Amino acid sequence: MTASLDGLSGLSAAEALDLLRTGELTVEGRLAEASNATLYCTVSAGTLRAACVYKPVAGERPLWDFPDGTLAGRELAAFAASEALGWGVVPPTVHRDGPFGEGMCQLWIDGDPGVDLVALARGTEHEGLRRMAVFDAVINNSDRKIGHLLPTRGGHLYGCDHGVSFAEDYKLRTVLWQWRGRPLTAEALDALDSLAADLDRTDSAVAQAFAAHLTPDEHYAARRRVDLLRDHRVHPYPSPDWPAVPWPPV
Repeated sequence: MTASLDGLSGLSAAEALDLLRTGELTVEGRLAEASNATLYCTVSAGTLRAACVYKPVAGERPLWDFPDGTLAGRELAAFAASEALGWGVVPPTVHRDGPFGEGMCQLWIDGDPGVDLVALARGTEHEGLRRMAVFDAVINNSDRKIGHLLPTRGGHLYGCDHGVSFAEDYKLRTVLWQWRGRPLTAEALDALDSLAADLDRTDSAVAQAFAAHLTPDEHYAARRRVDLLRDHRVHPYPSPDWPAVPWPPV
């Protein structure tokens, strides 16, 4: 991860991933507002201990527009895309077994309670927010709500809840439309070039994650979105055939 490690409980990215994969997972409670089973846990190994979110596949609610049992894998694919872009917009995320079976396990991020999330989501000056808009276009995120933004005290911005992403059809729904039609930054274009190069290598982490967790058509559609962003060099517009903003937006 090339982005700031701010918010990672004092761990490096490598330490966080290793702890999530191999540590002992203890369920502390459930996040009741989540539509799918989302468990707040601690993960520990020796002297290392951190909070995390565990989403077992068995707790996923069936959806009409996504194959059953695939949401955890899509979270893994989103993390791989975030890493390949070099922005670290998704907290360290792994696939592992847990108390309720296999699922996604993601490091808990302590957000900055002093940040007004509504004001943040409406702004245009936060570098991390604009990166998030590009990332969402890449993964075809159909549920970027304000509450899924996790700004940290050090200024880095993470995002969470990427299970309903990577649909083959264009389904981008987000609260971050303020850059629609505007030119992509040079940084974004460089990041997209790096992602495209990684997707061309079958041995890259992102190519392997896409192959493991997406259908072949979804994998192809993701690569096409990257190519379209690179070719047109602008932030996408909302689809006229799909609601542009998730509901509720918070």
